[in-house]
Order: sequence, then structure tokens, then C-alpha cells
Amino acid sequence: MPTISKRGEQMPPSPIRKLVPFAETAKKKGTKVYHLNIGQPDIETPKPVLDAVRHSEFKVLEYSHSAGNESYRRKLVTYYERFGIKLNHQQIIVTTGGSEAILFAFMACLDAGDEVLVPEPFYANYNGFAVEAGINVRTITANIESGFALPAMDAFEKAITPRTRAIMICNPNNPTGYLYSKKELSVLKELCLKHNLYLFSDEAYREFCYTGEHFSAMNLEGLEDHVILMDTISKRYSACGGRIGALVTKNQAVLDAVMKFAQARLSPPSFAQIAGEAAVDLPLDYFDGIKAEYQSRRDILVKMLNDIPGVFCPNPGGAFYAIARLPIDNADKFCQWLLESFSHEQQTVMLAPATGFYATTGLGTNEVRLAYVLNKDDIRNAMICLAKALEVYPGRVALKEEILEKGN
Repeated sequence: MPTISKRGEQMPPSPIRKLVPFAETAKKKGTKVYHLNIGQPDIETPKPVLDAVRHSEFKVLEYSHSAGNESYRRKLVTYYERFGIKLNHQQIIVTTGGSEAILFAFMACLDAGDEVLVPEPFYANYNGFAVEAGINVRTITANIESGFALPAMDAFEKAITPRTRAIMICNPNNPTGYLYSKKELSVLKELCLKHNLYLFSDEAYREFCYTGEHFSAMNLEGLEDHVILMDTISKRYSACGGRIGALVTKNQAVLDAVMKFAQARLSPPSFAQIAGEAAVDLPLDYFDGIKAEYQSRRDILVKMLNDIPGVFCPNPGGAFYAIARLPIDNADKFCQWLLESFSHEQQTVMLAPATGFYATTGLGTNEVRLAYVLNKDDIRNAMICLAKALEVYPGRVALKEEILEKGN
């Protein structure tokens, strides 16, 4: 029998979706599962966005331009102007989700065997895109005690090798929710200029910042030819299934290279471009209520987590994710146990083991990622389930005070 490729063997499974069969089995047994494992917002997709697709009139659903409809790209120019990012429509290539923007950037800017530096924990699919592009992810570890702040410049310097071609960040961050400051981005600017590196900036959660203002890597003066922005409408407008993103850069050589990849896949989805174009026309205050809702969910989640004995969760500055450290022996075992063997009043919670967001073996074994994309009542119930689960989990790690009490 023919064998699969080494690339196929190396392609990592999704740490977010691998527990789905266990959740499905739990539901068949009548257990309600609170899904905090995946960033699928429950906020409704804006009606004007859906109506733009419903009311579209054309006789042929034809290919768009490989870079995306010019009308949509021109609309995106006005969107980015709101954040002080000055572009022309030819500096934007519409992609099939933010995922394709990341993959295109990897393939256009790095050769096989080259390296991209990423602070860990990081969005797990960066690993998959790296395997597809034949490049290597090298990591610099951020720690939970600092809230996952950007590691020191020295740590980056030590990690840079002759094969390093780029640094990648997600801001605000998935999976940690950390919001990188202008000062931190300025440190990355120095590194990129010193070592002639690209700066890949995934800004999918730009609108969802709670403890400060978002500063885009595109606004780093003097770094214009180094910055590649990856973007998507998925989380911004609760349109994950639309699969529309964008790659944005002022580097013409990169645009020319990416365009060849874009031509090879023909064009991005037509219906979703119509939706994306309509989304730019939403009122400027559209995000006010949604941002306030996510912030209130965050506040409930973080407080209830930190009220559980032995749990620590830093307060995320943006996006809709948090990483919590739990008193457990193994996050993968615990998350599976929650679905297979535990329920409280016929309810349980689905979490993402943080091990899948680290490249360094052994890290994240007592951490989980939670996506606060459910309504506040469901979040409260989920946190009650988690607290009850930690009381009875067989692999619970005893707290220092419990050990001292037993010794007495």
C-alpha cells in the first residue's frame, strides 16, 4: 500500500477539536456541554451583512479578481483608515479566511527550512501552516505570572539563528488574551530592523480590547517593508463560516509573490466578499455593545476562576480567551475526563488543553484555554461545573495548605 507523505505525518491535529468525539458521546447520554473550547461567538451575525448576501442579484456566480473584488478592497481601505492605517486598495489581497493569509505569508516570505519566531503559547494552527509551508516554528516562552507579556528582547536575541526570517504575533492574543502595547511592538521593531526580519501581525481581534487601545504593527514608522498584516472578518462580525480574510502589506515584492499564490487558488469566496463589504458599512458604534458584552463575560469568568481554590487566571486585555492554571496533573487527561466521566446536574464543560498551544514539551500541562463566547448565565454554570469537577478529579494536585494540614 502507498504511504502518506512526511508532511502528512507531521501535520498536527487540532488541540481544540480533538475532543469533539467525547463531547458528542456526552451529549448522546443527555449531558449538557458548555463549549468554552473554541472561539465560535454566539453573537448574531449583523442582519445588514446577511441581507446583503440574501438580496444579491446576479445571473452567474463567477470568479472574483484573485486579489478580491476591487469594490471590497476599496471599502477595506476606509476601514483601516479608522485605525490610522493608510493604504491603497492594491496593498490588500483578500484571502480565504485569515488562515490563508497566514499560509500565503509563510510561503511568500520564507523558504523551506527557514524559521519564524513566535511567543508561546500561540494559536495552534500556526504549527499546521508551518508544516504546510515547510518552515519551522521556534518559540520564546511567555509566562502566566506576567499575564503572558511579551518576553524580553534578550530572549528573542538568543532564539534568533541564521535561518530566522520572521517574528509572528497575534494582537490581542489567541490563546492568552494578552494585549501587546505600543512599547512592546517598538521592541519588535528594533529586532526586525537589526536582523532584517519580517514582522507578521495577526490582528483578528483588533476591536476587542478592554485594558488599553490597540496599536497596529502597520503603524510602526520605518518598518513598512517588514510588516505583513493578517486579518479576518470571522470574529469581528461573528462570521466564522464566511471564510474571508485579508493580507495587507506595503511591501510590493511580497504583494507580487502573494498574488501568484492567490492566482493559483483562483479567487476568494464571492458571497462572503459581499458580506464583508456590507460589514464595513455598519455604524461606527456597532462594536460598543458587543465589546461591553465580552468584557462583562470576561469579568465573570476571571473572577469565578480565581475564586476556585488552586486556580489562577490572569486578566486578559483583549480578544475573548483566557488561560487558567489549574491544580491538575495533566490538562489533556482532565479535559477528556470532564467529558467522559464527570457531570454536575447533567452538565459539564468542554475546555481546550493548553498543551496544544505550546511547542515546548512539558509546558501547559496544568493549563487550559477558555473562550468566553457563551452568554453570562452559561459561563456562570460552566464555572460552577468546573469548580465541582476540581473537587472530585482523581488527578487533582493538592494545594500547599492541604499538604500542610495533612502533615499536622
